Amino acid sequence: MRALLLVSTVGAGLSAGVFFGFSTFVMRALGDLPPAQGVAAMQSINRAAPHPLFMLALFGTAVTGVAVGVAGLRDTDAPGAVHAIVGASLYLIPVVLTVVYHVPYNNRLDALTAAAPTTADFWHTYLSRWTTANHFRTLGALSAAVAFALAYRSAR
Repeated sequence: MRALLLVSTVGAGLSAGVFFGFSTFVMRALGDLPPAQGVAAMQSINRAAPHPLFMLALFGTAVTGVAVGVAGLRDTDAPGAVHAIVGASLYLIPVVLTVVYHVPYNNRLDALTAAAPTTADFWHTYLSRWTTANHFRTLGALSAAVAFALAYRSAR
């Protein structure tokens, strides 16, 4: 159990770091570019994002997080059980947002021609909405990492 908690802590922290980078400077930098360049850059990022190592960190952590959460539910009196349950629940925030919001929104952006005049209007809306939702992914993953770390500290 401690090994799964450690893996969950590190994975949630890695994911939070990626999301944090986008929330704090990547999206701002893309927004500072002319719209056609910003769109083209984001389209390229979105195509590169499903890298196996990032997918392992994002979705592998969901698997290990659910495992420690279920273990916590099975024995709520075990040391660290409540934190494991909380961590597993919090980590579902970035996973669900990624699957139901960010990926479909990224696919909409990908379908556009970067230099088309109407793309610029979509891009400005995309920047704002995508980044706002990403803040929640960041907070969810970071909070989960903290909860998993607390569970790890308490577990035997």
